[in-house]
Amino acid sequence: MRGRDLVDLVALGFLWGASFLFMRIAGPEFGAFALVEVRVAIAAVVLVPMLYAKGQFDQFTGNWGILGFLGVHNTALPFFLLTWATLFLSAGIAGILNATAPIFASLIAWAWLGERLTLNKSAGLLVGTVGVWLLVRDKVGASMEDTTLAVVAALGGSFLYGIGGNFTRRYASKIKPLAVAAGSQVGAALVLLPVAVLTWPTAPISTTAWAAAIVMGLFSTALAYILYFRLIANTGPTNAITVTYLIPLFAMVLGALVIDEPITISMIVGCAVILLGTALATGLLRLPGRRV
Repeated sequence: MRGRDLVDLVALGFLWGASFLFMRIAGPEFGAFALVEVRVAIAAVVLVPMLYAKGQFDQFTGNWGILGFLGVHNTALPFFLLTWATLFLSAGIAGILNATAPIFASLIAWAWLGERLTLNKSAGLLVGTVGVWLLVRDKVGASMEDTTLAVVAALGGSFLYGIGGNFTRRYASKIKPLAVAAGSQVGAALVLLPVAVLTWPTAPISTTAWAAAIVMGLFSTALAYILYFRLIANTGPTNAITVTYLIPLFAMVLGALVIDEPITISMIVGCAVILLGTALATGLLRLPGRRV
């Protein structure tokens, strides 16, 4: 990986990790629906003109059905679920749970696309499940309390990312990456707009919350998508997915530094085990003595 690609990778991990901090800051004032609408609308306003300037607007208009599906299932719904989860979970824990997305993607590829579930991937699924349990075992009880639902929501968002990744692979692989990014943001903004209007907060929103929402839209969404697809183009999807290992780190550290969220031993252990499972499930780490 070239030096520029490494810089892009670290920057992307920082931006996506920071998004969980911005959710924690802005979410309580905006509410989940309104905050996600602001986020995706800003990203759409940035990405669509870029698409037009690059002469790829026909990729957007000619694939509106596929891009609309991605806007719902790979942007609007997971963004909402993860944003709602951060109303009850710390930025670090939400970021760690988000790291299960590649594990879900491997499982869905087996169930939907018929991809072979190798021993390596099976081990990754098992290890990842153990890591989730270690992380949330003191937050999930017999009753469906807020933290329990928040954990389920965060994992649900990661599961939807797994569906979206496989859907993109099967149906959108020939669409230009920038068109996929822009189209999914436009689709999400259109779908969420009526609900966001109905749930828009009646109380005034502070300057701090607005700043967090705007920065998240501009940098943790629009710029992040540009960096991500540039990494895929320059280094391939396998290398690009290694950003998964940086997101929880930045989410935990930024949450601790900016809003004094604790970093606990269970978070560190759970994060390490989940990332081990992700490495096995994606093939970045292989079991010794086997070709899988």
